[in-house]
Amino acid sequence: MILQGMGRRSLGLTLALLMTLAATGLGQQPSASKKEDETAAPRKRMVQRHLVERGIKDERVLEAFRTVPRHKFLPPETRRLAYDDESIPIGEGQTITPPFDVAFMTESLQPKPTDKVYEVGTGSGYQAAILSRLVKDVYSVEIHKPLSERATKVLQELHYTNVHTRYGDGYAGWPEAAPFDAIIVTCAPQDIPPPLVAQLKEGGRMVIPLGDRFNQTVHLMIKKNGKLEDKVLRPTLFVPMTGQSQKESAEKAKANAATKNVEEKKKP
Repeated sequence: MILQGMGRRSLGLTLALLMTLAATGLGQQPSASKKEDETAAPRKRMVQRHLVERGIKDERVLEAFRTVPRHKFLPPETRRLAYDDESIPIGEGQTITPPFDVAFMTESLQPKPTDKVYEVGTGSGYQAAILSRLVKDVYSVEIHKPLSERATKVLQELHYTNVHTRYGDGYAGWPEAAPFDAIIVTCAPQDIPPPLVAQLKEGGRMVIPLGDRFNQTVHLMIKKNGKLEDKVLRPTLFVPMTGQSQKESAEKAKANAATKNVEEKKKP
């Protein structure tokens, strides 16, 4: 053995040194779990600085933000920004929503453990992941196939098994899973898609940003007697809703322009 021939004193000192090194972990490579733990402190700072201090109060929502690893939902080159309150590009002309806006929308939705929630715009998958910690099931649709595939992969890797995703136009909802206790829209149409109203339960809640590209407001809608009661919450700025919603908005703008042109011609 390599220790053969040493005196008792030298042997004792050597063994003591080896035990100290083993206890402190010196000379060892950090484990994967330790690397993951390194993001816990930035998450806690994010929650305190960008959520609590700005008025988010629901403790269940705050705890979800403390546990969901936002950096996992970002491209590797921008993960250093994960716990800042920033809108960060994720490809396909889309962005991951800043943490405060995600928290505000989530808290406004009033999520319950028994809820079945529909989300328009999976994007990075982060909003769906947050909701998955708060409700029974999340059904999320993304119109950009590469984003849908990437988000689905990340959600599966993190074992968020109560999130169901698919590629398609969120305008149409998810009829097979309807009705929903709550609906959250993470892109901005100019008008609420009728299928979403139809697929929302009586008494259900919908949080949705409405408006044009640079003039939007978040609304809380509650379905009563088949109609939506509207509560205006705050100004915001989301990417526009594309697909059928964008097509209808363009047709509406064209019709309004034609009407205005006719009216102008009638003036003396």
